[in-house]
Amino acid sequence: MTSTRGCDNLFIGDRLKEARIRKRLSQQQLGDMMKVSKVSICGYEKGNRTPNINNFLQLLEILEVTPDYLLGRDVFAIRDDDEQYTIALANEDLTILNEIKKHPKLYKLLYNDPVRTVELIVRKLNK
Repeated sequence: MTSTRGCDNLFIGDRLKEARIRKRLSQQQLGDMMKVSKVSICGYEKGNRTPNINNFLQLLEILEVTPDYLLGRDVFAIRDDDEQYTIALANEDLTILNEIKKHPKLYKLLYNDPVRTVELIVRKLNK
């Protein structure tokens, strides 16, 4: 995603779209409620734009979602009584990990040398 001034490049547009649809709002209706254009809402959903903090807070209130949900940090991977040890991941990240684990050779390569393995994959995709 681009332009990270509002939420530090972690904003998940697909989740915004799902939450908007659950509320039965069009992009235009949501934009009108926030006093932003339909184009802005579309940009947020496609990941071309990131809402500023005020718009992000409005989205949370209107769509009745948590910041963790829109930031993709809604699954606790490690849980401890002391909050400093709590790590949250997106469901999408867990899906990716589960798919990778279905391929033991790929999983082992990623586990042993993640940077090099990802670089090789990217090079292969760009051919």
